[in-house]
Amino acid sequence: MSRRPLTLQARLMAAVIGFVSLILAIVAIITSVTLGTTMNDQLNSQLRSTAVDTTRFVTEAELLSSHPDDLTAQQVLQGKTFQGGAGLLLAIAPTNGAPSGVILTPPSTLKALSAGDLFEIQNALRNTNAATVSLPDYGSYSLIVTRTPDGSTVVTGLSRAGIQSTMAQLFTVIALATLGGLILLALTTAVTISVGLRPLRAVVATATRVANQPLDRGEVSITERVADEEADPRTETGLVGAALNTLLDHVDTSLAARQQNEERMRRFVADASHELRTPLASIRGYSELSLRDKELPETAHTALERIQAQSLRMTRLVEDLLLLARLDEGRELAHAPVDLTMLAVEELTDARPTASDHVWELDVPEEPIMIDGDAGRLHQVVGNLLANARTHTPAGTTITLSVAATTDGAELRVHDDGPGIDPKVREELFARFARGDVSRARQTGGTGLGLAIAKAIVEGHGGTISVESVPGDTTFLVRLPVASVQTSPTA
Repeated sequence: MSRRPLTLQARLMAAVIGFVSLILAIVAIITSVTLGTTMNDQLNSQLRSTAVDTTRFVTEAELLSSHPDDLTAQQVLQGKTFQGGAGLLLAIAPTNGAPSGVILTPPSTLKALSAGDLFEIQNALRNTNAATVSLPDYGSYSLIVTRTPDGSTVVTGLSRAGIQSTMAQLFTVIALATLGGLILLALTTAVTISVGLRPLRAVVATATRVANQPLDRGEVSITERVADEEADPRTETGLVGAALNTLLDHVDTSLAARQQNEERMRRFVADASHELRTPLASIRGYSELSLRDKELPETAHTALERIQAQSLRMTRLVEDLLLLARLDEGRELAHAPVDLTMLAVEELTDARPTASDHVWELDVPEEPIMIDGDAGRLHQVVGNLLANARTHTPAGTTITLSVAATTDGAELRVHDDGPGIDPKVREELFARFARGDVSRARQTGGTGLGLAIAKAIVEGHGGTISVESVPGDTTFLVRLPVASVQTSPTA
């Protein structure tokens, strides 16, 4: 599954939150290290002071005891009270006696250390006079070693439970404060960035609405603009909106000028075509009348025939130009029920005698395919497509005309297995006065407007026309999306 790219707002939020998180983490680490160091120093200072007292207690007990080597830690602390905030550990190793140890917890509770505990203490203090040991039943202790005048080893320890509890509370407070701060920061940042980027969203919405407008043809006007409050040139984001408004003003002016030029040219073509029809009809009429004179010299007769042929060709060109001009104006299309199936049969029947050296095939359903449209103009579309296939393919080519119903309209295809269309001219094939490529060299005096007229008629019906071509496989596809496509059984 593809991941959607992060928006600018999300990236800014991530950058701000990440930077602030880094700062908070650094502050938390520095605070924790500083406080931990301070608390350790305080504990070590208290441990040294306590070690002085415990050493004095052991020394006094040795002086009072008749058997100093049998002195135990429990005897030393018996009856003593301890008011400190941490538990006191005392272990004694007489010069010639067995070691012993106790834990004195406030105020005066004694708990004897096991042999395993004493072994852990001995391991921790090997080759050092101060260390930290973790006892399974009593937790972590900081230890320091002193000696009495008689040579007995005295190990004094204070519990680290207070430091650990304080550090745990500190970490909890820092974590909660950091989390709360990040949540508040995220909300504040989201609101701030959202407000700051609102003009950009207005620009995007305006550009999207403009992009959805049909600007490629016809009379168009771009009325969409970014609101004045979102196009304040005093801010960076507002400058974008102001720039888009300036661009839209320029495009709107240019489209209006283009439309005026198109309308002017369309009127000129329509007027010129209309005015040329009468003189062309006169030329054709006079040439026909003159050809009836049996006494004309052969050269004059040939010349008049050429004049008549060219006048006919010129008349077809003028009629095509006039039709295109009227189609551009949205005229010339009537709407009535049209049977595409019968239309295809009639057009193929008319086209077959014009090229008996081609193979003609028809593929239509048995039921009529009824649409609403202009029957005469749709006949012209099919006729132009068949004429195009016939003209630009060699003898022996198979031309197939097929009609089929779709879910929202109908499709009409003209297929041939000729040499195909040069890809260089395929994109301009439906342009006016388009000329075929070398593989489809024009063999007749066509006007180059047949496919342009077919395209204009199809689009006037709200449909589309397209072509796909490779050598040996060329298909013109006409889609006619109509309000309803009805099929009924043949009567």
